[in-house]
Amino acid sequence: MSRTEPIGGMRPTDDARPPLRVALIASSFLPHIGGVETHVAQVARRLHERGHAVEVWTVDRGMRSSRTFPVPVHYLPAALPARSLDGLFHTVWSMPRAWREWRRLHETFAPDVLAVQCFGPNGVYASALHRTFGTPLAVTSHGETLGDDNNAYRSALLRRSLRVALEQAAVVTAPSEYVLDDLRRRFELAAERGEIIANGVDLASGAHSPDAAREPLVLAVGRLGRMKGFDLLIDAFARADLGSARLEIIGGGPERDALQQQVDDHGLGSRVALVGEKDAAAVARRIGQAAAVVVPSRSEAFGIVALEAWRGGAALVMTSRGGGGEIVHDRADAVLVDPEDVDALATAIRSVMTDEDRRLALARRGAERVTEFDWERVVDAYERVLQQVRAGEHAGQQRLRRASTVRGRAE
Repeated sequence: MSRTEPIGGMRPTDDARPPLRVALIASSFLPHIGGVETHVAQVARRLHERGHAVEVWTVDRGMRSSRTFPVPVHYLPAALPARSLDGLFHTVWSMPRAWREWRRLHETFAPDVLAVQCFGPNGVYASALHRTFGTPLAVTSHGETLGDDNNAYRSALLRRSLRVALEQAAVVTAPSEYVLDDLRRRFELAAERGEIIANGVDLASGAHSPDAAREPLVLAVGRLGRMKGFDLLIDAFARADLGSARLEIIGGGPERDALQQQVDDHGLGSRVALVGEKDAAAVARRIGQAAAVVVPSRSEAFGIVALEAWRGGAALVMTSRGGGGEIVHDRADAVLVDPEDVDALATAIRSVMTDEDRRLALARRGAERVTEFDWERVVDAYERVLQQVRAGEHAGQQRLRRASTVRGRAE
């Protein structure tokens, strides 16, 4: 597996190109908090600052953000067939109205590119808009096919729709080869297709010196779902036997009660805390106080928390299950470990919590590495790719045109 290039391109220098009109079509957006939501918000804001016309079109999940945002945000219905009879009736009744809203929005904004971010019901409607209007389609996968705690990809319609969209798309991007390999293996993405655009982190806020005083604190951040592996982390923390050191897990989700029971069963109630969801600023502050951050995921497409740990000056213990091995340099800027080997995870945590020289060396190198993942460089790559898509210059479009020509001649 090849190592992920930090970003995938330098800032475009052709100022003669007209501004883009981009619809960022997200599976979820603010006020929900997560990697996809943060990613879309950063890309939208920074493309807007560069003079491009940008709108965020996202699935209506029943919550709207009260905060102002620099670009228009539209919360759209995205009904799909359901398994239950009541669900099927509701879907049949609501799909025509949903489609009218999506179609009307396209006609009003007239985007140059439909840029899907995390393929779910949003991607199904974006693909339909592409077929209806001929607007070029770009698909970015964030590992949703791999970290699928909600079993969304049990839906045959969603699986088939993703396969169709990957074939239709002028370009397919992902934050790691790990994600692209899954698209190739299970969703028929052609072997020669796929481009890596890494995730980013805001370097203008949340930075802390690795040399600052640290609490004897192990920190983990993420949704409390099985794929994030916090049950493995609790077991490993218990085995690490770190005296008075504490573990905090920031986040909410369906596994909270089971994790709390696990903490109680270990007798760790005074040393392990499930502290609930926090905003980005609060997470950054806590990382800046922690000695180590652990990412124990059973599957991790990229790991934005890893970048936040580097920015915050904490030592990083990173899962080897997923894209982590493409990003970190084991024993240089992080400790890479298989979290399902709980003894190995315990040893890794103990090594950074009991050896201050090692902890500092990892944290200092991580603080150097994080500058490779500045959001401006991420948006450079998106800007370049989307301009190529609009102009019909992207390799994927050329490949599809050649295939169409060959079929036409054969007929």
